[in-house]
Amino acid sequence: MMVLDIKFTQNDNDILSCLQLRRTVFIEEQQVPESEEVDGEDNDCDHVLANFNKVSVGVARLKYYDSFVKVQRLCVLKESRGYGIGSGILNFIIEHVTKHNIRHTIRLGSQLHALEFYNQLGFIEFGDKYLDAGIWHKDMEYLT
Repeated sequence: MMVLDIKFTQNDNDILSCLQLRRTVFIEEQQVPESEEVDGEDNDCDHVLANFNKVSVGVARLKYYDSFVKVQRLCVLKESRGYGIGSGILNFIIEHVTKHNIRHTIRLGSQLHALEFYNQLGFIEFGDKYLDAGIWHKDMEYLT
């Protein structure tokens, strides 16, 4: 049986798994410059880690602002895409933010190719498209 376990990081090993996943997806696969991926903000954020059959396959980072929570660095390993892991991570975050009444808005910057993925989960686009790490993005938000 396939088991998907999504949780907030519990220890340094979980954080290392998150950083390695991000390195694999953003720096190696998408060619994001390391200086942009490693931005020094990880200690100021919460991290969500997805394990599929006890193997770390997906991650997201949450940064808290006065009026919203921003989902950052959401990624799933290439070979693990298409199994609902990314939507599982986002639904975990939405449920957490809503249940604990943390903020009324969740925001993220979506790569243009992923807009429909986020739309299906209830995120709405706003603003103009912009270049981030050499990749076109658009801001999106979800109202809790």
